[in-house]
Amino acid sequence: MSNIVIEKDIAHTQEHGHEDAGSLSVFGFWIYLMTDCILFASLFAGYAVLRDSVAGGPSSVDIFELPYVLAETMLLLLSSITYGYAMLAMNRGQQSQVLRWLGLTFVLGAGFIAMEINEFRHLIAEGYGPDRSAFLTAFFTLVGTHGAHVLTGLIWMAVLMVQIRQKGLTNTTATRLSCLSLFWHFLDVVWICVFTVIYLLGVV
Repeated sequence: MSNIVIEKDIAHTQEHGHEDAGSLSVFGFWIYLMTDCILFASLFAGYAVLRDSVAGGPSSVDIFELPYVLAETMLLLLSSITYGYAMLAMNRGQQSQVLRWLGLTFVLGAGFIAMEINEFRHLIAEGYGPDRSAFLTAFFTLVGTHGAHVLTGLIWMAVLMVQIRQKGLTNTTATRLSCLSLFWHFLDVVWICVFTVIYLLGVV
């Protein structure tokens, strides 16, 4: 009887140990996001200073296509919604639904990246690359940094989908899903700021 009690205590301790480790991981990830906020705040400040430094080249009014960027924005916003459904499915323990919603999120995020790469390619082909003016340097740096974050999130998501398929919804995969959720929604908030500050204000 005493052995059974001891084994139960050990299992209970291990379970709470996993929960504590998971909570610590999420807290640590919050700290990382705060440092990322500083990074993007610095890039926004640099863009605000350099937005009028066109060096005789094109300004934002000349190169931005608002309908195209709006479609790009909708893809990322929809991906945030589908990721939310993935988290709801995780809370219900529905592994297949989690994978399905993550897959749809991945497709939407990949579509966003493809549109952004196409925008960059078009601008460079027109001679409006980051070396054309300080304004374009700041634009490519800010938008490109956000795009690199989204690409990192997609790689993370793909790896996580493989882990969930192989190991199921464990404490570890659930913690990683929660951290990626914070990261993905953070990128959505940053993009809303990018869309407003760079594109909307850039064409008025």
